[in-house]
Amino acid sequence: MNKSIPTHKKSFQFIDLFSGCGGLSCGLELAGHKCLLGVDANKDAIKSFAANHHHAEVFLGDIKTLSEKKLTTLLKGVKVDMVVGGPPCQGFSTVGKGLVHDVRNQLFKEFVRIVKITNPKIILFENVTGLVAKKNEKILQKIFHYFEKLGYNMEARVLSAEEFGVPERRRRTIIMGVKNAECLFPLSTHGGEALHKIKTVQEALSNLKTSEGRVFNHNIDLAQIKNAEDRERLKFIPPGKGIRYEEDEKNYLPKKLHFGVDWKKLRENRFRQTRLQRLPLKAPSPTILTARTSYYHPIENRYLTPREAAACQSFPNDFVFHGSETSVFRQIGNAVPPGLARALGEVIKGIDFKKRVFKKKKHTPILGKKAFHYEDPLYQ
Repeated sequence: MNKSIPTHKKSFQFIDLFSGCGGLSCGLELAGHKCLLGVDANKDAIKSFAANHHHAEVFLGDIKTLSEKKLTTLLKGVKVDMVVGGPPCQGFSTVGKGLVHDVRNQLFKEFVRIVKITNPKIILFENVTGLVAKKNEKILQKIFHYFEKLGYNMEARVLSAEEFGVPERRRRTIIMGVKNAECLFPLSTHGGEALHKIKTVQEALSNLKTSEGRVFNHNIDLAQIKNAEDRERLKFIPPGKGIRYEEDEKNYLPKKLHFGVDWKKLRENRFRQTRLQRLPLKAPSPTILTARTSYYHPIENRYLTPREAAACQSFPNDFVFHGSETSVFRQIGNAVPPGLARALGEVIKGIDFKKRVFKKKKHTPILGKKAFHYEDPLYQ
């Protein structure tokens, strides 16, 4: 049985780079930390960020134009304890052409530049799970190298959101760097032998109201299906199911509503993506994507509303999104689930900079299957 993580009740002041609408910073603030600044180039996303982080400054624009002078002005002399965000990392791939001038490469270096300027105790950022695959070993080593040169102890783990109370199956690579102490990652709190059961879509959608009884970003009219035939088909599809194989079509749809395709002529004898995919009721949602037409309501014959998608992503009901329906879905789908971010925010309170002095040494990134398990001897 794992021992509980020590908590020293620290609260860190942080800035969020490539913040999007602010899912990561929302979760960190729910854990008691304070966001000082959000930086993003997307107008709608930064408007959403500003609407939900009332005490933080915002910077809308290309991060390359955020000068040290401008950053100092925005921070008003407040010390930055932590820099977080979602910088692109794929540009470090050694496969293909144009490595030196890859725009994603440059954006990641901007994250490094801001870290150099602010000199925080902790850096924290997320990326796709493929980053810890063996084929991307050189990319991860390069990332570690940048920050180890600045004195950070680096670790990377793949965490799955549903194991931390998020009603959505979503895996993300979390990379952490800490100065003069060891990195800490949260242990599962939901599912398996954990204390709590995994949350379901039914639970997520059971209450969409704020404490004041309001519901935001929940226009049912905009969630209607325009195609009459698809509306009729959806009536026959049970929660958690969709049409991808000929067997699905036969099991769920009356013959008059079949798609009229020759399944044997389709590549791999299936649709490339599942059509009319309803969310399950008694299980977590699959990964919420950026397109509003990706999933359908588990019971009602329509798409999800942004509020419902946000609930599956564990956004609080009072988190308000700005922009068109398309823009809002993109913001939600690109966000770090606040529930996962909150778990990270809680565990980093246990970093003890006084007692756990780190002797500088180089780390080899944990790759492949091992990256999916937390193996720090502190928790054995």
